[in-house]
Amino acid sequence: MAKVSIYLNFQGNTEEAFNFYKDVFKTEFIGPVMKMKDVPVPEGMPPLSEQDANSVMHVCLPILGGTNIMGTDMLESMGHKLVVGNNTTINLEPDSKEEADRLYNELSQGATDCAPMRQEFWGYWGCCLDRFGIRWMFNYSEQQ
Repeated sequence: MAKVSIYLNFQGNTEEAFNFYKDVFKTEFIGPVMKMKDVPVPEGMPPLSEQDANSVMHVCLPILGGTNIMGTDMLESMGHKLVVGNNTTINLEPDSKEEADRLYNELSQGATDCAPMRQEFWGYWGCCLDRFGIRWMFNYSEQQ
């Protein structure tokens, strides 16, 4: 079943923010809080500092009405800088790879800051900032 969630970026305090949201919404994380050190390191990537390695790669929390918020820490060491406009993303999880491609192709018309659809370790993924300044992320996983 297709889903929509909201993805939030933080500059080093994702875990603190999500623990606060967990208390507010009185819910539990879906799955473990994944740290940067828990993910496969791409070939040629320099090692992360201890601080970056312990940063949050991904966390997911149900809030209201079947909506989940997800989050990650942006790493300054990798050139990521949090600014208003890149701190919130609408995450779409369609029912098929073809639908993910269709949504990406249409929403990325006239878009900037695009990451084309590609296979990642967690599934098929892409992202774009549409021509109206809204950031969209596309995720499809065979396990859905």
